[in-house]
Amino acid sequence: MTADIDTLDSAPRRGSLQKGQQTRAAILDAALGLASHVGLEGLSIGALAEVTQMSKSGVFAHFGSREELQISVIRGYHARFEEEVFYPAMREARGLPRLRSLFERWVKRVSIEVDSGCIYISGAVEFDDRPGPVRDALASMVVAWHAALARAIRQAIDEHHLVPETDVTQMLFELHGLILALHHDARFLRLPGAVKRATRAFDHVLSHYLRPQAIAPMYSVPRRQSARQR
Repeated sequence: MTADIDTLDSAPRRGSLQKGQQTRAAILDAALGLASHVGLEGLSIGALAEVTQMSKSGVFAHFGSREELQISVIRGYHARFEEEVFYPAMREARGLPRLRSLFERWVKRVSIEVDSGCIYISGAVEFDDRPGPVRDALASMVVAWHAALARAIRQAIDEHHLVPETDVTQMLFELHGLILALHHDARFLRLPGAVKRATRAFDHVLSHYLRPQAIAPMYSVPRRQSARQR
């Protein structure tokens, strides 16, 4: 009987917890949408309560403060970025195919965000000179993404796709610069063809580091590899 009583007693608690998690996820989803248009600084408990048609106290109960809300949005955005850019690219073969996939998916993500905005980029503008937990959270996510790109560049060197003297930090800087230029031209200036120019610019950057024998299409390499090979 004790087991039955324990089971019956814990069921409502589990249900309540699950409902709370679903509500928080829904609020966070709305916050991500709002932040993409008004920026992290435009986020507030009041504005989010209005969008979700909840009370301020209801939103506050899930996040506790505006700062916690902003940090949660940054983490949520990073998780989506990983799902759309990082993890699919990891299914490509090590070296140039993987590096190219990372960049192309990054470009696609930015092109989709033309009408909303990249939180990495807008957040950097908002918090570049404002130390604190929100800036730290944002910077840590960008640093993690840069580390993944740097690792892909090093793997391309190890796979003999890029010349051994490739300056990883310099190449990473150049690739990030292309994304910033794409965001500026596509979102701010609304210039047509910005995505194509970014793709061509990637090839120009790549040509500086590419080994002569790697000019042949890299996609002849098996694209899917086991976790052990990664």
